[in-house]
Amino acid sequence: MKYTATALMALFVLTACTTTDEIIIDQKGVNMSAYQKDLAECKSYSESVKTGEKAATGAASGAVVGGLIGAITGGTSGAAKGAGVGAVGGGAKGASQGVETEVQVVKNCLRGRGYRVLN
Repeated sequence: MKYTATALMALFVLTACTTTDEIIIDQKGVNMSAYQKDLAECKSYSESVKTGEKAATGAASGAVVGGLIGAITGGTSGAAKGAGVGAVGGGAKGASQGVETEVQVVKNCLRGRGYRVLN
């Protein structure tokens, strides 16, 4: 289980690296200093997304499902291994969904301020 927690944290950190820095806007006629200010404000709104909680919830539900499958296929030791695999997979999925939501919040905020978001 120690390795599962380490793997889960590694996946969470790697997933969190894909951020709002990849947002592309049409820069024609845009005051870039005003855009940077707006972008910073929009990013601050995205911090309201509970990405860590989504990862933890995903890990917990993944552990339950993985443990059940492992118990059916491999008894007690299979249950422990299945729970570990499920926790890592579920946690990574939850973290990924949280990051996607953060990016969407920033894009929506920028669109609301009149920017043409291209991606």
